Amino acid sequence: MATSKRDYYDVLGVQKNATEDDIRRAFRKLAFDHHPDRNSDPGSADRFKEINEAYEVLRDTEKRGTYDRFGHAGIDPSFNGGFGFNAGFGFEDIFDTFFGRTTAGRRPRAQRGADLRTDLSLTFEEAIFGIGKAIEIPKHEWCQPCGGLGLEPGTQMETCTRCGGTGEIRRAHQSIFGQFVNVSICDSCSGEGRVNRNPCSVCRGAGQVQAKKRLEVSIPAGIDDGTQIRLSGEGEPPDRARGGKVPGDLYVVIHAPERKTVDWEGNRLSMRRQGHDLVLDIPLNVAQATLGDELAIPTLEGDADLKVPSGTQAGHVFRIKGKGVPHLRESRRGDLQVRVHVMVPTELSKEQQELFRKLDATFRTTENSDARSIFEKVKDAFGV
Repeated sequence: MATSKRDYYDVLGVQKNATEDDIRRAFRKLAFDHHPDRNSDPGSADRFKEINEAYEVLRDTEKRGTYDRFGHAGIDPSFNGGFGFNAGFGFEDIFDTFFGRTTAGRRPRAQRGADLRTDLSLTFEEAIFGIGKAIEIPKHEWCQPCGGLGLEPGTQMETCTRCGGTGEIRRAHQSIFGQFVNVSICDSCSGEGRVNRNPCSVCRGAGQVQAKKRLEVSIPAGIDDGTQIRLSGEGEPPDRARGGKVPGDLYVVIHAPERKTVDWEGNRLSMRRQGHDLVLDIPLNVAQATLGDELAIPTLEGDADLKVPSGTQAGHVFRIKGKGVPHLRESRRGDLQVRVHVMVPTELSKEQQELFRKLDATFRTTENSDARSIFEKVKDAFGV
């Protein structure tokens, strides 16, 4: 009975002099908290129905005036909330009405074209010194005859007859809580609300055609393997028929080797990147490491002189300044690290064996050890 109902103002928790905004805010909060899809507490369905019924009356100026004068008796007993629970007011509709969001699933309009990716392989030197590269990528372009709209010139999009231009199909069904409305994307217009009855004969309504585009890519010196270079606006064009205006971007993924092979005095050596430095391992024989030597070291820009002092130990690293990898977009460069490996001979001629025996004998003598250095003994043993 109407007299058993709670006061509508009490239901929404507002004063009788509440403004429309006050009533609207109160309803939004209560409906959000008590909707059965969100609140599993017993009685939430009845509470939600009560909230919707109260709001339907108080939000309407005429109905609110009648209610203020006559109370529940002034309201039509057949009133079921209209906008309320039994009429199919669902959780999605709350978000649509109050938060400006459509959760029913209408397809969003494409405002930006898709991004593209392409791979670009460089040589060791190209990655270190930088280079300009020409690439050709397959992509779409707007169809010229229809201007990217997908329509035969002189025609227009038509309102979808299945959804009436809303882009949605609503189906009502009954449940123990009352009537619910399921909303889905219109399968005839894919949620657009409009259909193309006269597609362009060139692009067949797509608005775009397959093409190839040639681009120049500037590779900065010192670029690393795996780096991505973004070319703004060189991706796929947006869907102009759906309001798109901004094309996507093109990402060029760089592939560069981390090492290269160099020839040096009959040896094939590996030069590799290590941060902003280049590392080169060179072999020295025992005599070179002991007596010292002057070497011509290969760099990426020709040979560089390196003086190896006598008594150089295995594993020692020499640095040749400024012969490494440039810092990205800077004028600085790393160094070339030359790492020494002393090679112990495994096969000796008779003459070499004899020389090493003489050398060994000098190491074993203790006489005059304080007067003659080990390097002088080596020189004597080898006759230098």
